[in-house]
Amino acid sequence: MSPPNVAHSPAPDLVRITRALISVSDKTGLVALGQALAAKGVEILSTGGSAQRLAEAGIPVKEVSDHTGFPEIMDGRVKTLHPRVHGGILARRDIHAEAMTTHDIPPIDLVVVNLYPFEATVSKGADYANCVENIDIGGPAMIRAAAKNHDFVTVVTDPEDYEAVLDELATHDGAVTLTLRRTLAQRAYARTASYDAAISSWLAGQLGETFPPRTTLSGTLSQTLRYGENPHQQAAFYVTGEQRPGVATAIQLQGKELSYNNLNDTDAAFELVAEFERPAVAIIKHANPCGVAEGANLLDAYKQALLCDPVSAFGGIIAVNRPLDAATAEEIAKLFAEVVIAPDADDAARALLATKKNLRVLLTKDVPNPAEPGMMVKQLSGGFLLQNRDNGRITLDDLKVVTKRAPTEQELADLLFAFRVAKHVKSNAIVYAKNGATVGVGAGQMSRVDSARIAAIKSAEAAKAAGLSEPLTKGSVVASDAFFPFADGLLAAAEAGVTAVIQPGGSIRDNDVIAAADEKGLAMVLTGMRHFRH
Repeated sequence: MSPPNVAHSPAPDLVRITRALISVSDKTGLVALGQALAAKGVEILSTGGSAQRLAEAGIPVKEVSDHTGFPEIMDGRVKTLHPRVHGGILARRDIHAEAMTTHDIPPIDLVVVNLYPFEATVSKGADYANCVENIDIGGPAMIRAAAKNHDFVTVVTDPEDYEAVLDELATHDGAVTLTLRRTLAQRAYARTASYDAAISSWLAGQLGETFPPRTTLSGTLSQTLRYGENPHQQAAFYVTGEQRPGVATAIQLQGKELSYNNLNDTDAAFELVAEFERPAVAIIKHANPCGVAEGANLLDAYKQALLCDPVSAFGGIIAVNRPLDAATAEEIAKLFAEVVIAPDADDAARALLATKKNLRVLLTKDVPNPAEPGMMVKQLSGGFLLQNRDNGRITLDDLKVVTKRAPTEQELADLLFAFRVAKHVKSNAIVYAKNGATVGVGAGQMSRVDSARIAAIKSAEAAKAAGLSEPLTKGSVVASDAFFPFADGLLAAAEAGVTAVIQPGGSIRDNDVIAAADEKGLAMVLTGMRHFRH
């Protein structure tokens, strides 16, 4: 069906509001809006709970059923789907005046509608029937109609926009400008698009369709950023509504506005530190860890994490998986850091960090569950990649010993620790660890052997800076995020002093690598799971 070819005059700049239709699920600011409209002599049409709330506040209101001459039917499923409503919204005042007169359709100049709380209903775990009942039909229809006819109609879908409309009514003697009508129309279509996206995504999940034939990404603007990865790039942060603890849900306690890189690195840091059950600290720079450690307490973990690479830690992101205490905060305050993210912080820790006015401190109330499912998106030219979050976790039962020597109990603990860290290191990833702490990290190299060598070099430099007599990698274990394609990477780790190795396996040269490990007296286990991170 093709749209009609209708000629019409240019849209007027100012359109006076004489009649408004209000039907909202979120009653925030409703009474104040109604009072302001009534004071301007605007006739208010409304439905159900909205009409009741307005009437209780002493605001003159006319039920939509009285306006249409037709009652609400089918348990309220049909109430605004009527020509006297949609005609009043969709009529162009310049070309449809005769039809409006003939059919007695008064104009509706303002539509204030927000939708049934479908997203909130789903997030509460409601059953299928309740979720379906919270799919709004009349609301989106009115919103889309008003947005289409924004030449003459003002549409409002968010209580946060009430003030802008009321300001214009006050400034322009009861009228709204074309600029604001167009702005609100864009926001209206964005809202109905995100609403439909949420419904289709939920239905796909109910059908077990991880990747349906068509999918839509939706987000709400959280903040406009000063710039993106670089000053010449524009950027903004959008949130999806997913209640996963992290940067999107955190409260910023203090410090400057978070930058694009801050947000990216802080997310990486908090997701990493959430991998561990014991008190743990992760220090991140450019989305890669410079140091990660578990400890009996956060202070111990922080000191061990910092020891791994104190040079790179300067200006980094610090994440902890326990409420921040004063002793740890005091140590953190000695280092120049960009962001600290924690589930919480005690009063003494807050006071200590408050002395670092530029330090951004984020509190999340909880830590994310690393095993929880979810989806990850990567934009490409002309499309995007969609995949499950890497929630794979390796336990002792998953390990396969392939060398003559089996790992000791301590080596096994360190191997699992190192492999969890490697999951969060850019490929090709090599992680050396000892006693629940990283002692060398090689990230993002084009060859695995280079990652092994770079991590060893940085470890030696860290040991020298700490006044130690031998490299931190001496007596450590090593984790590789993917298989060793040749024995050279493993031999580089052996030269650095490792005693045990954890890697996925799966190379056509696995036997060569295993033989090299046996020759060096190393213990090696295979996981059968790789953790590429690009």
